[in-house]
Parts: sequence; structure tokens; C-alpha cells
Amino acid sequence: NPETFWVTTGMFPQELIVALPARVKLSKVTVQCCLVRTLRIERSISKEPVDFEHCIEKDLQYTEGELQTEEFPLPDFQATYLRFIIKSAFDHFVSVHRVMAEGT
Repeated sequence: NPETFWVTTGMFPQELIVALPARVKLSKVTVQCCLVRTLRIERSISKEPVDFEHCIEKDLQYTEGELQTEEFPLPDFQATYLRFIIKSAFDHFVSVHRVMAEGT
């Protein structure tokens, strides 16, 4: 729903875990957020959200008044869960508006 989003409580790091319908092969993850400075993505291939592995970490750019849209290419990448860790921000509060995963 484009009208909803997830907001942090103002302390970092913050985590958001996304459960995928099954173990899938991803090619790209796109995140729309606001005021995020450093974002890390981890994955799990377990049946439960445990044993996460580091995948990618990126420092994001921010333009006031605009959503940040960041693409993370993940070639030959399998996951059942994705964990998004907001390590730092440009302000006390940040928001995540959309997470899109592409693959098979």
C-alpha cells in the first residue's frame, strides 16, 4: 500500500525483516526510504529468520523533500528472509516506504 510506511523510533541501528514466500532466487532489491544514511542487507536461507549473512552495505545520498530510491543488484542470490539494517541516518527518524524484490 503506497499510503503506509515504516518509521523508526530514532535510535540506530534499526532492523526490518521481510519474509519471502519460499526460498527464491533474487536478482535485485530496490528500497524506497527517507533520511537513511547507511543501509545493510543480509539474507537467510533458513526456514526461520536466523543465521543471517551479510550481502551488501551502502551509504545513501539524500535530497531534501525526495524519497531515496536505491537499487541493490544481487546476482545469483537466494533467500527466504531479508534483513534490512539501518545503521545510521541523516536525522533522528527515518522511514521505509517500499521494498521490492525481483527474481524467480
